[in-house]
Amino acid sequence: MLRIVSFTFNPFQENTYLIVNSRKECWIVDPGMYDEHEQRTFLEYIRQQRLTPKMIINTHAHIDHIFSVQDLKKKFRIPFGIHASDLPVLQGAAASASLFGFSFKDTPDVDFFIAENKPLQLGTDVLEVRLTPGHSPGSISFYSPENKFVLSGDVLFYCGIGRSDLPGGDAHTLLDSIRTELYTLPENTVVYPGHGPVTQVGYEKRSNPFVRGR
Repeated sequence: MLRIVSFTFNPFQENTYLIVNSRKECWIVDPGMYDEHEQRTFLEYIRQQRLTPKMIINTHAHIDHIFSVQDLKKKFRIPFGIHASDLPVLQGAAASASLFGFSFKDTPDVDFFIAENKPLQLGTDVLEVRLTPGHSPGSISFYSPENKFVLSGDVLFYCGIGRSDLPGGDAHTLLDSIRTELYTLPENTVVYPGHGPVTQVGYEKRSNPFVRGR
């Protein structure tokens, strides 16, 4: 059984997640803590709950989702993974940060690449990996059929969709990803997005003004 713990960090109001199993092992997803206060909040939760982080897995590599990757790699001595197609996005992170006026000098090295259709395993629990490009070339979503949730990154939001005007983005590809990889999930699947509130697949298929289900 997996459970989700969510935090909202940095000026972009990015959602950082912990996916925790029954043994208190966890994946860290999209760590976006920018300042010391946000770092302390996140680390104190892990300490109080006696969690054991096993790896950092990112839905994509835009700057607001990777602010704390390097610090967490060092602290917990854990690996960091993204989809290979998002490597150029990661390599351009420092330049992107400067455009928004943020300090970001320590671009993390990728320790492993996450492949679509190759499940990730935490103890006996499994996450399916779905390739959902369009917001970025290597955007991926993490789906748990057993626990009925999906982490959609910046692809699908509550009554919204991700930007497609950033480098490597494409509007047609984004809509196709939502229709083929997310709207095909069971309607009661809970969607944990990269920004904003939680939603459900069925609700978005009926109500999302940008892309309706077929």
